[in-house]
Amino acid sequence: MPGETTGGAGQGRRALVLVENLSVPFDRRVWQECTTLRDAGWEVHVICPRGEKRDTEAEVEIDGVRIHRYPLRAATGGPSGFAQEYGTALWHTFRLAARVGPVDVVHACNPPDLLFLPALWLKLRGARFVFDQHDLVPELYLSRFGRGEDLLYRAVRGLEWVTYRTADVVLSTNESYRDVALRRGRRKPSQVFVVRSAPDTGRFRPVPPEPELKRGKPYLLCYLGVMGPQDGVDYALRALAKLRDEQGRDDWQAVFVGGGDTFDAMVELSRQLGLADRVHFTGRVPDAELVRYLSTADVCLSPDPHNPLNDVSTMNKVLEYMVMGRPIVSFDLREARVSAGDAAVYAPANDESEFARHISLLLDDPGLRDRMGKAGQERISGPLSWQKSQESLLAAYATACRGLAPLSARRPGRTRRSPRR
Repeated sequence: MPGETTGGAGQGRRALVLVENLSVPFDRRVWQECTTLRDAGWEVHVICPRGEKRDTEAEVEIDGVRIHRYPLRAATGGPSGFAQEYGTALWHTFRLAARVGPVDVVHACNPPDLLFLPALWLKLRGARFVFDQHDLVPELYLSRFGRGEDLLYRAVRGLEWVTYRTADVVLSTNESYRDVALRRGRRKPSQVFVVRSAPDTGRFRPVPPEPELKRGKPYLLCYLGVMGPQDGVDYALRALAKLRDEQGRDDWQAVFVGGGDTFDAMVELSRQLGLADRVHFTGRVPDAELVRYLSTADVCLSPDPHNPLNDVSTMNKVLEYMVMGRPIVSFDLREARVSAGDAAVYAPANDESEFARHISLLLDDPGLRDRMGKAGQERISGPLSWQKSQESLLAAYATACRGLAPLSARRPGRTRRSPRR
């Protein structure tokens, strides 16, 4: 890994983390990064939107991390809705960044690829810019809207390019994203660090299974995650209908945990497919309830269809299934294989009948399910562990700050601003 890490390397330094699409600490990747920096001696501030049911305080300190939140209504409709959402978020981000005051590092998490604007403003005041690329926005645009490489696609490619060029270092969630940063962003290998998302093994621990969650059936199938246009919940539901109709199986119950833009549409699709009596939608649930479902599940579903974004993205749900020791059925995606390895079986891309057949195969083979679950847990505790990502994150910060005196040394005699309460 390029760069170097030393214990307490952040002493006397301040970091400001910018997030737009999730609240913190609900965004678990960002929260893990914040606590890692805190433990290394950094003073950490976060600017993010407020949550609807959690993370609702305007300003709060949690475990030594200071969080500044703003009200934000998620976009509805087409591009004009996103323009309104992003404009509001940028205004609040600038406003709150001015209140936080000078920092050593501004750490911006996309999407959108517009946070380079407040990052550049802070960079001109002496900060270094760490770009944390959670999503490839051009591929997200192609996958979500299906409009091809039109004018808006070229615009988001341009914003990504400016963000790459403005950043001092780039954090990539996997090697596929790193390759894009090197190739499309023209960044040097020493400037791009892979910081993988990893589940919190303290939060995700199996508990005894609860057969009553299977609602009288021998097997429980589980989907966990966001329900958006590109997440494949519709593929999963059609595959379950084929599991019933083509595989002739009525020995299962399914639970879909999570929410998102298409939640209501997916509930309605389940009714149209005649699955309402065997598919239960929970919405977002507390961690303890989520763990109950995952601990009871016999097979977990990762139905993300093949598209330009999904093929190169690491799915958090796959990692969370693995830490719980659950076998997975996935479509055959490049990064799904990198993450899950032998913890999953892979149906040909977007083939719902084969997805159903693979579910049936696993239900009939408890020994295979057990071996796959153990393989996933070994990967999470080894090459995919958060400890390895922590090392990479701190190396990235060391590289970004090379040659930069701590803020306190650059501003002798200046009293640090305290956030207003």
